[in-house]
Amino acid sequence: MDPIKRLAKFLATVAGAGYTPLLPGTAGTVVAVPLALALAAVADHWGAAAYLTALLAVVVLALWSAGVMARETGQHDPSVVVVDEVAGYLLAMAFLAPTWEHLLAAFLLFRLFDITKPPPCRRMEKLAGGLGIVADDLVAGIYANLALRLVQAFPAW
Repeated sequence: MDPIKRLAKFLATVAGAGYTPLLPGTAGTVVAVPLALALAAVADHWGAAAYLTALLAVVVLALWSAGVMARETGQHDPSVVVVDEVAGYLLAMAFLAPTWEHLLAAFLLFRLFDITKPPPCRRMEKLAGGLGIVADDLVAGIYANLALRLVQAFPAW
């Protein structure tokens, strides 16, 4: 395998987390938690634009590496590709305080929305290549983020 494809495989599987035999998507999300903490620290120091820039970089790498893996395996959405979960979870945590409550709630909500695929998540999966692999997780991340913000807006719930 050439070095570019090897790099894509490394990124797409998040350093091999995607090869976890049970629940690889959950394993990919677990790997995203410390990254979310690191990005929150970066945002504290450099501002919200730094978080957005890092998130955009992760999304671009996810789109590229997932697309390469889809072509290499001949599968529409290979189960070993979990970089999409990383991108989705980082979006779920975007601009939220990195408290253990937020980290856990974002984790659970993101996994819920990623697994159940409320509209338009399921439709996003049908897009071609890396976009189809990543887009549904980004929507799930948006849903998780909005759900957390809704709960924060109405603390009596």
